[in-house]
Amino acid sequence: MTAPVTVLGLGRFGRSLAEELEKRGTEVLGIDADAVLVQQVSETLTHAAVADTTDPQALAQLGVPEFRRAVVGIGTDLEASILTTSALADAGIPHIWAKATSRQHGKILERVGAHHVVLPEHDMGERVAHLVTGRMLDFVAFEEDYAMVKTTAPAVLAGKTLLESDSRRRFGITVVAVKHRGAEFTHASVDTVIEAEDLLIVAGRTRRVEEFAELS
Repeated sequence: MTAPVTVLGLGRFGRSLAEELEKRGTEVLGIDADAVLVQQVSETLTHAAVADTTDPQALAQLGVPEFRRAVVGIGTDLEASILTTSALADAGIPHIWAKATSRQHGKILERVGAHHVVLPEHDMGERVAHLVTGRMLDFVAFEEDYAMVKTTAPAVLAGKTLLESDSRRRFGITVVAVKHRGAEFTHASVDTVIEAEDLLIVAGRTRRVEEFAELS
């Protein structure tokens, strides 16, 4: 059992996150000012309460300051999102995630105390754009300039070990894992031989992994 999490704002994003955490064995306290939304999750979450998430006293009565992890799932109501995040920061919660609707919104959330900003719509759009326009089979961005992708091995690597291909120096990427035809993914080493049509998990600077995925 991992440490409990409080999710403030039980709209589509907050509810989905809270229910997924519960499925993974994490106790969740869900809070929203809308009694209907709280009622909808009351049977699936460990605890659910109706309260004004921007009110520090209301949060204190629910024991929110005792949590080490909190997620602000409020998106469309920018004032409530900012005030809720600020209240959590003032309460001294060490790990605060907050949903943002734009990068500007995210910057404000960081300034008032959010440790991690989530941009669901933007992140999904960026991921799909990479998949649609390139040879990538999956794309995950970790920072603004670092990413990991799943792609098909280019012909230039076929029949060579990773040491022989010198992919890190030539392409500026690291092959993390390899999946041969009919097999499962395994960790890559310098002795791993890349075969045509292998699937690769590759990490590196975003531009470099993009360029690598476009190799034929």
